[in-house]
Amino acid sequence: MTVQKATDSNHFDASEDCGENRVEIITVRPDAETLTRQRLPYFIGISEATAGAKGISMNLVIIPPSGSAEPHLHRDYETAIYLIQGRVETRYGKGLKQSVVNEAGDFIFIPPNVPHQPHNLSATEPAHALVARNDPNEQENVVLYNPDLES
Repeated sequence: MTVQKATDSNHFDASEDCGENRVEIITVRPDAETLTRQRLPYFIGISEATAGAKGISMNLVIIPPSGSAEPHLHRDYETAIYLIQGRVETRYGKGLKQSVVNEAGDFIFIPPNVPHQPHNLSATEPAHALVARNDPNEQENVVLYNPDLES
């Protein structure tokens, strides 16, 4: 991963002042995917760890052909998603009994604590989505969810 400030430094130093007095712009260019708790490939973008963010994270998620995330929820944090490529069915709610299908160009909002499980409807193409949360610690508030416990 490359982290670049609009200053001379090429590395983000979390020990630096990360308050409202910051004046530099941080660019994050992920060069490798990371497997998340949801068992999906992510390209980590903006977070507290990469950019010193205090109230947001933003990442690129790729759902492989016919792939699904592990059922999960985001404890106490909202999620906003922009589906860049593909068609995704998301099962959600208690027992994952509700469902919505989204396609490229859709904006999706998931309230805090709502269990959900996205599934790529294509057997041949990956789905790509830009995911933002009001949680700078990207994976710390991801909770795996077992729908069988509420069926």
